[in-house]
Amino acid sequence: MGKLLGNIIWWLFGGIATALEYFSAGLVLCVTIIGIPLGLQLFKLGLVMLFPFGSKVSGASTNPIGVIGNVLWALLAGIWIALTHILIGVILFITIIGIPWGQKHFKFAKVAFAPFGREVEILA
Repeated sequence: MGKLLGNIIWWLFGGIATALEYFSAGLVLCVTIIGIPLGLQLFKLGLVMLFPFGSKVSGASTNPIGVIGNVLWALLAGIWIALTHILIGVILFITIIGIPWGQKHFKFAKVAFAPFGREVEILA
């Protein structure tokens, strides 16, 4: 019950907006054949944005393709999604009630810069 309530509150506190950003970027990448693997990773992260309580994102890419993908991503779209996370996090920190969700947004801002090569796990 706690995860469900946390996720519902998360949706209201910016989860839906950030999930739409990840899904939109994933859709754009899937239009190109080369971008399909990267787009699929963004779809996974979009799901994490919808269900952060009960999800786990770990690791970072060290292989050359992942590093190149992360650099291009950070320059083209990652900075905007990270800024969205930071802005929502700052707004949530204004109230005491919003601090836990603000902390989640700050954690996800790091993921927004380098999403490729990360392990995404949706826990039950």
